[in-house]
Amino acid sequence: MSRRASLGMQPPEESPRARRTCARILVVSAHTAARRLAERLAEMGHVVERAIDGGDALRSVREEVPDLVITELGDVGADDIDVLEAVHQLDPEVPVIVTAPQGATERAVDAVKRGAYHYVTTPFQFDEVILFVERALENRRARRVNFALRRDAEQRSGAMIGRSAPMRALQAVIAETASSTAPVLLRGERGTGKELLAREIHRSSPRRDHPFVAVSCASLPEEQLDSELFGHARGLPADGAVWRRGLFVEADGGTLFLDAVGDMPPRLQEKVLRVLQDREVRAVGAITLRHVDVRVIAATERDLEERVDAGQFRSDLLQKLGGACITVPPLRDRREDIPDLVEWFAARARRRTPAARARRVALDLGGLSAHAWPGNVRELENMVERLVFLAARGEHGVTDRAGLSMGLPPQLQVVV
Repeated sequence: MSRRASLGMQPPEESPRARRTCARILVVSAHTAARRLAERLAEMGHVVERAIDGGDALRSVREEVPDLVITELGDVGADDIDVLEAVHQLDPEVPVIVTAPQGATERAVDAVKRGAYHYVTTPFQFDEVILFVERALENRRARRVNFALRRDAEQRSGAMIGRSAPMRALQAVIAETASSTAPVLLRGERGTGKELLAREIHRSSPRRDHPFVAVSCASLPEEQLDSELFGHARGLPADGAVWRRGLFVEADGGTLFLDAVGDMPPRLQEKVLRVLQDREVRAVGAITLRHVDVRVIAATERDLEERVDAGQFRSDLLQKLGGACITVPPLRDRREDIPDLVEWFAARARRRTPAARARRVALDLGGLSAHAWPGNVRELENMVERLVFLAARGEHGVTDRAGLSMGLPPQLQVVV
């Protein structure tokens, strides 16, 4: 029988706030005070696991790395430092709080130098430790959100740019969908900006302060996609296995975007459906379930009904995802948006390439409207970025011939 004890494995359903802030916390100590601290943290809605010594804790983190560790510095040798190093080997962002008797202050300071978040001396006040726990978890969450916001600000494209009738209708649907918690299915051709629209839904939703995590279901082999989505708990990297928290856990409280969902293997379709129904995920090799609060937005360019008829896609998963179904129009159906898109792409490309001195992009609207745009908005974006790149090289007056040599249509040229 394991010496570890788990508390609060299922956060109370009546507390949405607790679900959003729920964290998996490992408390390493055999003392009564640690048991009482673990109980207090579980009452707050966290999933708390106890380990009585460093060796027990090492076995626990090998199975699944927690979101935060509280470990005691005592007279048990170097086990406590091993816990700190083992956790940070797997995930350097996990905060570790150490508790130490007053005579071990030097060791506690050394632990902080090695990467511990903070230390408190024992006997400690429960409210003091809980304050540091809340600060550590909030700092970690803020770093993840700030990183995501910086990335989104850089990646944000012309997904919502446009005043055409199809775009006005799409904007209204996106605004209505954002306030919901139901899964969303985005349908549309390649290059229409489905991921960018998923990010827009997330940014406009109450989940905006929580992570947005994206994965392509067509780009990874089945086993790798399995561990990427649900996590992998078998061993340390040194043992030959790669530990993964799993994207459902990474997106907890936020949004998980499943691109190319129509290419997901049937076995994983079943696992995704179970997570959507039960809001619990089990990592590969793990023995425990983890509660997650995730909104799933899926996207596909395939005809899922055809794949259902062919036995390649689960009808119950399609029904679950298709509660809110949005069709993204191709660029050829919203050609009047091209001037606004070009100016937006050009302004962003100039910010990315300060050496570019092009002030604007001249357009032959008739020629652009005649273009088929098989790559949709992404094709237009790439063309404009190449134009700005040419301007940075000094080729400001791009002729038709030069434009074609760079894969640009003659209807676009840089104006200085």
